[in-house]
Amino acid sequence: MAANCPTPEPDRLFGGRLALHQPARGHRVGTDAVLLAAAAPEIPRGLIVDVGAGVGAVGLALAQKNPGAQIVLLEKNAPAAAFARENVALNGLEARTRVVEADLFDVPARKAEGLVEAAELVVTNPPFLTACAARRSPDSDRALAHVLDEGGVDKWLRASLALLRPGGTLVAVHRADALDALLAALSGRLGELRVLPIFPKVGESAVRVILRGRKGSKAPLALLPGLILHEPDGRFTSLTEDIHRTGRRLFAD
Repeated sequence: MAANCPTPEPDRLFGGRLALHQPARGHRVGTDAVLLAAAAPEIPRGLIVDVGAGVGAVGLALAQKNPGAQIVLLEKNAPAAAFARENVALNGLEARTRVVEADLFDVPARKAEGLVEAAELVVTNPPFLTACAARRSPDSDRALAHVLDEGGVDKWLRASLALLRPGGTLVAVHRADALDALLAALSGRLGELRVLPIFPKVGESAVRVILRGRKGSKAPLALLPGLILHEPDGRFTSLTEDIHRTGRRLFAD
């Protein structure tokens, strides 16, 4: 089966409420996407933009959680965008959700789509690797999902912030070892910043961080107690299992 062929039956997230067609091989939706959706605040109305949306998992989960919001799935990779369009229809969300097949860094495209300082909420899982990183996936779609262009995470986050209206919220998930670069990119641009470390197991170092803040706020940063994903035997903790099953929110808004 080709890497970009869908699974025969859709995969299901959040207790079966969200159905997803996605590639049978290559980059697939996982815990990072589930946590990103769970970290987002409630948006009663307005625009939510999922940046680097892939097959649309996070944006579509937020569409289900926020029935008064409009959703844009921003994705430059054509095969991923095609899956996202399928998944919008599969979940019956065409009236409130559209796929924008464009590069985040294409300013004219952002303007043409009405995305400049327009969003109440931007969610993003920036690619993990720089373009010059030694480890590159042989699968081209997987590589596109994991490799940043020149400028790195700083450029990605600044472009994502340009989509937010003043007072809007950004939520991002990324590698824990990139925290210094993440904070540098957001310094002076995002306040009320909350940092949530994600630990694989008790006693292990964090592998991910979730950052959530408000554009233009001057409120100070808060480092939150971390989330532990797995029990010693490898099973999800009860909280992590609940997040995967019900979409339980990670933050008390």
